[in-house]
Formats: sequence, C-alpha cells, structure tokens
Amino acid sequence: MIIKVVFYSMYGHVLAMARAAAQGASRVAGARVDLRRVPETLSSDILEKMGALEAAKEMQDIPVCTVEELEEAQGIIFGTPTRFGNMCGQMRQFLDGTGSLWARGALVGKAGSVFTSSATQHGGQESTLLSFHTTLLHHGMVVVGLPYTFQGQMGTQEVTGGSPYGASTIADSDGSRMPSQNELDAAMFQGGHVAGIAARLA
Repeated sequence: MIIKVVFYSMYGHVLAMARAAAQGASRVAGARVDLRRVPETLSSDILEKMGALEAAKEMQDIPVCTVEELEEAQGIIFGTPTRFGNMCGQMRQFLDGTGSLWARGALVGKAGSVFTSSATQHGGQESTLLSFHTTLLHHGMVVVGLPYTFQGQMGTQEVTGGSPYGASTIADSDGSRMPSQNELDAAMFQGGHVAGIAARLA
C-alpha cells in the first residue's frame, strides 16, 4: 500500500508537518510512504527576497511530485500553507494539472486528506482545509479529517492548530513559531488515520 504525502512549504512549517504525517502513516502495517513536494513556481531571486531560499535548499532532496504518480497511491495527504483562506498558488497549479486523472476517474475511492499552516491563529485554516476538500471530492476521493479521538484538539491549555477538518499549525506573523509538539502529534495521528482507512479501502 502506497501513501503519498504531497506538500508545498515556503518557510519549513508545512515541511515539518509533512514529515510528521509521513511518520504516522509509516507506522501502519504494509504502508510505504512517499514524501513529495509540488513544483515551485517562484524564481530563486524571488524566494531570496522573501527570505525563503534557505528552506527551499533544505527541501532539494525531496523529489518533486508528478501528476501521474498520484494514481499509484491508495491514500494521499496534501499539505499547503494558507493564502488568504485558500491553498497556495503552487498547490493550486499542481492540482489544476490533474485533469487527465479526473477524466479517467483515477483517484476515485482513494483516501484524501489535508493539513495546513497559517501565520495567525484564525488565519483561514479551516476555510483552506474545507475548500481543498472540494477538489478531493471532484476526484471522487474519500475525504479523511482529524477525528476527535486525537485528544490533542480537545484541550484549551495552549494555543494550537488542529480541527476535525485536518491538522494545522500557526507560524506567527514573522514565521518564527515552528509547529508545537501537539501540532506535530496531530499531523502524525492524521497520517496514521489516513493510512489505516486507505488500507481498509484497498
């Protein structure tokens, strides 16, 4: 069984969540987990001006995802930063290239899930996750969220991301806050949850 964790990360926050989700998925018996990044659409000059070049270099060893390889997966977990309450442009462009998969029904019946990151506590995390689900539903995927059996989203002792729609993290307006342990645990739980459901669907 193949699980793909397909993400875009500009400053490393979504990357950290992606690695946690991959770790969780890999704990399910029989799961092979592939970590993939979507193609970058910004030039190195622009990334440097945005202070994102170091994070981009850190991800160079992670293979770029192709549209065709999505078909071989039994479950796909997508990770995207929030951009004004929606997925980022890089992820949107990648998904806009999946028309051939849609035409063949290649992703119908596969488990699909999403996690995200925003700068602020109420920065559109839930709308990003929910609007992303629309694309998964158009592909006929079985949408998988983050159930409340993950106890980390039940407490109010700390500021933390996470909702029944998917794991999330808060980066702070200057990007200085990396995912907390609770947020990483949520992504890990979600990864395992998706892989378990994908195994049953398969």
